[in-house]
Amino acid sequence: MGFRFLSVPAFRLVDHPQSLPDEDRLEPQLPPVPEAVERALASAEFRDIRARDRLRALLQGDLPPRLGSPGSGFGPSAVFAQPPQDLPALLRLADELEALARREAGERALVWKCKDCNARYAVPVSLVRPVSIRCERCGVPVELSAPHSLGEESLIDPFQGVVNTCRRELAVFFREAMARGWPVLVAEGDRPSVDGGEPARQ
Repeated sequence: MGFRFLSVPAFRLVDHPQSLPDEDRLEPQLPPVPEAVERALASAEFRDIRARDRLRALLQGDLPPRLGSPGSGFGPSAVFAQPPQDLPALLRLADELEALARREAGERALVWKCKDCNARYAVPVSLVRPVSIRCERCGVPVELSAPHSLGEESLIDPFQGVVNTCRRELAVFFREAMARGWPVLVAEGDRPSVDGGEPARQ
């Protein structure tokens, strides 16, 4: 199940089973990987509780959420954070998410590609030395020197990269929602946050 975050002005809130209006809607631009949102929030705290646990309590607790659904395939919404009382806590959460993304970004590596067969080679930046190797696929020499590289990439597994993208996007979204003075809502469904509302500004 995926969590979907969104924010609308307080005067546009409606009760379930109505759907929240599309006008004046703000949503984070999250990757379409349901587990990534939950994982992104797993280590972060909001008001002395893990943010992921707060999501679960709001959406799966004894008191069901009562606000309108964000759209097809999603259940009713709950208020995750409400300005002004939650503003400091949500800004701290945004800072923590960005710090986690930086800390878990992984080691940087320079990347090269064989001119003949396009096989890719990566070497951690700290270990890069000018050297020529033979391509493992086709045997053509590949110059592993910084000027010949395609650039830097992060040496992390792809899913962790998606999680870090979620963290950064949520941080931008939380700050923008608080800057507008809009409540942050969350709903649960079969898919994560999707594009459709106004993107959060950088």
